[in-house]
Amino acid sequence: DHPGNRVAIAVADTGIGIPADKLGRIGQPFEQVSGAMTRGHGGTGLGLAITKKLVELHEGELKITSVYGKGTTVVI
Repeated sequence: DHPGNRVAIAVADTGIGIPADKLGRIGQPFEQVSGAMTRGHGGTGLGLAITKKLVELHEGELKITSVYGKGTTVVI
């Protein structure tokens, strides 16, 4: 382990954001903020789950912060 040899990559958007009560479930397979009938965008809900697993396999961590209605930031 080399704690001084770390890199952080952040991706931020100004999209719909994630409600606080749903934030803990994001990153689990097939989890999406909106239901299929109310969602205005496509996707399977696998992107963050796959990203999280890949990051963890490399001994990293994925952190998500979000403000509903303002956007989301994901840091690996």
